Amino acid sequence: MDTKPKKSYFEDNIITNKLKMFSKIVALSLLASASAFAPTFGTRSLTRSMPLQAEFVRGEYDDKLYDHDAKKDIYSKWDPAAPRSGQNFNPFETFNGNSPDASGVFPGEPRYKDPTRGDVSFAIMMVERADLEAIAAAPKPGSEPGCAGCKN
Repeated sequence: MDTKPKKSYFEDNIITNKLKMFSKIVALSLLASASAFAPTFGTRSLTRSMPLQAEFVRGEYDDKLYDHDAKKDIYSKWDPAAPRSGQNFNPFETFNGNSPDASGVFPGEPRYKDPTRGDVSFAIMMVERADLEAIAAAPKPGSEPGCAGCKN
């Protein structure tokens, strides 16, 4: 025989309500603690040295063929005294051995976009090499490392 006294309807309801409330509290606390470790997307620090995505202007040859002729065109428009931007950069400048994309962004930096490259052959590379040697022999005035239009 069962010797336990029967609980009344109200006592049973109180226990059920307490269990429901406890389970809700546990669920909310787990949710709150999990959100503390979740990454936040779309937020940026305002103390960054680089402009935000909305302020960044892509280069003239973005999503276009970015071959040696395009680089020479960008170089002819480059002003070393003006601040470096997506429209004003030296396309032949290297940073840690890398060349910039069509907007002056180097690999590994935010907003880098792999450019559409032109055809490559040994003969084309020899012509490009001669052009690069001529540019290195007679750099633009004011294009010393550390100028406003340079990364280095």
